[in-house]
Amino acid sequence: MTLPAADPSGILSTFYISFWIPTAVLTAALVIKLPSIIRLWRDPLLRAVGGLLLLACAVFVFCTPSTIARVNRLTGVPNFSAPWCYSLITAFCGSCLLLLVTWRNGPYDRSAATRRATRWVVSAYSGVIAALWVLFLLADAREERVRDLDTYYATTPFMREEILLYLVAHAVACVLTLRLLRDWVRAAGLDAWLRRGLRLLGAGYVMNLLFGAAKLTAVVARWSGRDLDWLSTDLAPPVAALSAILMAAGFVLPHAGQYLHDRRRVRSALRELRPLYRVLCAASGEGVPFALRAAPELRLTRRETFIRDVLLTLARHIDTGLGSRAYDAALGLGHPPERARALAAAVTVLDAVETRACMPSAAGPGGGPDPACLLQGIGAVSRALARPADVAAVRAAAVPGCALPSADRGSVVAGRAVPRAPGEL
Repeated sequence: MTLPAADPSGILSTFYISFWIPTAVLTAALVIKLPSIIRLWRDPLLRAVGGLLLLACAVFVFCTPSTIARVNRLTGVPNFSAPWCYSLITAFCGSCLLLLVTWRNGPYDRSAATRRATRWVVSAYSGVIAALWVLFLLADAREERVRDLDTYYATTPFMREEILLYLVAHAVACVLTLRLLRDWVRAAGLDAWLRRGLRLLGAGYVMNLLFGAAKLTAVVARWSGRDLDWLSTDLAPPVAALSAILMAAGFVLPHAGQYLHDRRRVRSALRELRPLYRVLCAASGEGVPFALRAAPELRLTRRETFIRDVLLTLARHIDTGLGSRAYDAALGLGHPPERARALAAAVTVLDAVETRACMPSAAGPGGGPDPACLLQGIGAVSRALARPADVAAVRAAAVPGCALPSADRGSVVAGRAVPRAPGEL
């Protein structure tokens, strides 16, 4: 008994992706990029990205079957959407090439090779768009086809050439873009987020090439009298939707990834400075005023400024001799030089805080040294203060019989008994 052959269109219908999904993803990518585009409008690279995302959104809006039928009715011309959609797809392909030329060579590159490549792309794809409209005017396409126009008119004079022209232009753009992306992603020194974004873009263009191959195969099959329309009507649309999602993710990922990386770095720096900040808050009796809407970058700047200002007021109480002894003691305890310098600085800061609390007007034995080195290493000093046991051991070795009592260590170094400073989280 012979089993009936599976219907590819029926199988592929289960994988249907609405064109409004990639439209929403592309619109979200455009919205994410929009503040930067508006703020830095003179940057040609950002303008190119905005134009490309806008064209991609337009492609999926106008290539939706319901929109195709609506445009045909509004214009009163059967199949008017055909050259219009083909033109949008061709313009999008040309924009992709222009963006990559600008992105890779730099937005301000004015070399002869860059200008030549730009002129070639603009002239070639503008010529293709003009030819699409001329061929449509010459063709006889009176019967409206919303979903299967490519295969229905595949053998019609002039429409045949128009369909082939836009598919070839699309394929050439995909191949050239993939080649540029392949060479670029292999380049040394790329930011990790940019490299990931380029790989997603590459995957999107591979899917885009598959979309064109499916369409072209179905058209060529019509020329030979075979029916492979399901490649054009059922396989190509979900492939195009997936391609758009991958490409949108590729454009957004470098921006979003770098943004999240910077936020994580700023919050990590805030946490790192917390021990030193709390010690100096306890010493000065004040801190950074809390601002509910302050961005993490602003909070970090304010915290760093506060720490440096308080350290400057403590400069005349810093004992440079104690610092040298503490450094030697830290080395003797087995700490590496960088760590030893941080521990020695932590010891001198705690000593200066105690000295000023006991004798506010007196200067330390060091006579008010230049605190430049201490101000430059506040992160390392704060990390050292986060390990109170190490600081106490170094101080005990530097000043025998003068270790911090356990209660003082808890209040001064660990900050457990210190009231929460203003703005502290």
